Amino acid sequence: MSTTPNGVHALVRRSHEERVLRVLRQNGAQSRNEIAARVGLSRTTVSEITSDLLGRGAIRVVDTDAVERVGSGRPAERLALDPASGQYMGVDFGHRRVNVLVADAAHDIIASGTARYEESAQWPERLDAGLALIDRLSAETGVHYGALQAIGIGVPGWGDRSRADGVAEVFAERFHAAVIVDNNVRFAGLAEALHAQSDTVRNLIYLRLSVGVGGGLVVGGQLVRGSKGYAGELGHVTAVPGGARCRCGKRGCVETVASVPAILGRCRELGVPADTLEDLKAAVEIAHPVVDQVLREAGTAVGQVLGTAAMTLNPDEIVLGGEIIEIAPALLRQVADTVTYELSWRTDAAPVIRPALLSDDGGARGAIAALFHESPLLAGYEANVTTDGGR
Repeated sequence: MSTTPNGVHALVRRSHEERVLRVLRQNGAQSRNEIAARVGLSRTTVSEITSDLLGRGAIRVVDTDAVERVGSGRPAERLALDPASGQYMGVDFGHRRVNVLVADAAHDIIASGTARYEESAQWPERLDAGLALIDRLSAETGVHYGALQAIGIGVPGWGDRSRADGVAEVFAERFHAAVIVDNNVRFAGLAEALHAQSDTVRNLIYLRLSVGVGGGLVVGGQLVRGSKGYAGELGHVTAVPGGARCRCGKRGCVETVASVPAILGRCRELGVPADTLEDLKAAVEIAHPVVDQVLREAGTAVGQVLGTAAMTLNPDEIVLGGEIIEIAPALLRQVADTVTYELSWRTDAAPVIRPALLSDDGGARGAIAALFHESPLLAGYEANVTTDGGR
């Protein structure tokens, strides 16, 4: 069957529309000039397409670039998908809490919250806490998930397929939406790469120091899982040979030196009563010399491991996240100093070393970002996926 000229024109037009909609889905609100640059179409063609989409209600004008605009001229309208056309949920199950974010199709967060549980809580209890939080957010915000398109879920641990399958099944059956499940720290690393201070970051190492220590890698512009899902597992690299026993069964892992429990335990061992992060923060604020020593010991161990990783991967940036980074700048400084020394043989190889730009909800934000899977960061990326909505 031949295709008429009008039919060809319609196919091209539809292809152009899909490209415009994809740009808005991936990047949020954009001006017509920004859209034209991203999709490679003329400004005139983009204007025709967006006018038609506005008329059909598929997109809307959300604001102008008046605040950011330099020089004279009429402010440019910024366009976004109709927020009601889709919802995307990010869920991050940490060791002691679950974070939930819900974004609309315009990339605006329309619901967010946190629920806590004991570290000893088993998965049925954690899942119940997450689902109860989602219900509570609906009651508080009026968001009823009727337009929920997909859910991204981050869980602690690496390569546990049975856990990922179980979590995916629970959420797919409850919400009848596509679900992806992966490590929550890797999702946080993705979020940091997407929110980097430079939009040219193609190689990044992310390390989170929390109840445990985990990491994520962006290599060659792609989020990396590895052959079995263990890529970026720097928390269980040996930092102190013959050191303390780690929960993984080895001795002297980074986690035994630089996790929050390890640092608090080392402070107590040296006579400083530090049972909580608040205790540690108070000691840091008065420049307690013993606490400073502990933080520098931990920073040196982390820096040596990251220095080796940096020599292997040659990243643009190394990002450290977790609560302890926020309250203990001495640890970050020591990591940076140690990495700089490890790479002193080639000073131009030293990466930018910075604290995370995002707060504790980075994992949930990264999970939402992963749902927009056309991002170059996710090319060739394979996560646990449930697409049948549990039906």
